Amino acid sequence: MIQAMFIALLKNMRPKQWAKNLLLFAGLVFDRQLTYQPALERTLLGFVLFCLLSSSIYVINDLVDIEADRKHPVKKHRPLASGALPVPLAAGGAALFMLAALGLGYWLSPLFAALCLIYVLVNFSYSFWLKHIPVIDVLVLASFYVLRVAAGVSLIDVQRFSPWIYVFTIFLALFLGIGKRRAELLQNRRGNHARKVLEGYTAAFLEQLLVVVLCLSIITYSLYTFLAPNLPENHAMMLTIPFVIYGFFRYLYLVQVKQIGEAPEEILFNDRPLQVDLVLWGAAVLLIFYIY
Repeated sequence: MIQAMFIALLKNMRPKQWAKNLLLFAGLVFDRQLTYQPALERTLLGFVLFCLLSSSIYVINDLVDIEADRKHPVKKHRPLASGALPVPLAAGGAALFMLAALGLGYWLSPLFAALCLIYVLVNFSYSFWLKHIPVIDVLVLASFYVLRVAAGVSLIDVQRFSPWIYVFTIFLALFLGIGKRRAELLQNRRGNHARKVLEGYTAAFLEQLLVVVLCLSIITYSLYTFLAPNLPENHAMMLTIPFVIYGFFRYLYLVQVKQIGEAPEEILFNDRPLQVDLVLWGAAVLLIFYIY
């Protein structure tokens, strides 16, 4: 029984969502410090702490949304909504994870801890208020991605990190968030969802936003590849643009043609063409930054 409850707690921590925390490595990679051991060690520790922090938020969100999740066709099977995870254990685990992340985070870097605290406060604002306001909700979701990048940057002695990465991260996150809302809206039309904010959206409006953010994302990344000061002078980074374009087009295809996108992390783990594209893009970046 105890083992089953702790397995349920681990499941409620949503390990698949930890993939988002890989954004902490953006500063390390794009500042070209991946081979610098002290910076790598600090970023790895920061990644672990941010996973604990984000997991505590996921558990708290599930505690807040427990009644709504029980009405959802998929979320009703989550440990809290299904009753597999007792509420006291979930609350105690969330508090322990958050205190550990903030305490050890302060020891690692006061600025990192401050960004973690901002992440927590914005998350609470989102859970209790902002997630019910159309447009604001997806902007707040995008801020979570940017905070992850900033948290990673705070752990290293930045020398060549370009602000263009922050801008691109904003548009990338908006693209994912808007695609998520569109998928949820389609579920709502089938009577399968109870998210209140969807009342403020239409499919046509979300599709327009997707196109706008898609264009801004590709333009921003393209500008980064030849305007950022830390890139090779021969503009070799521009060779990675096709991978980024394909990645966005593939995701848009999955959202609009295949009618999926409610869980972006599931797409990442299940769509093989997108996985291959990400691997090729990552390999190209590493080759240009560290070998070429």
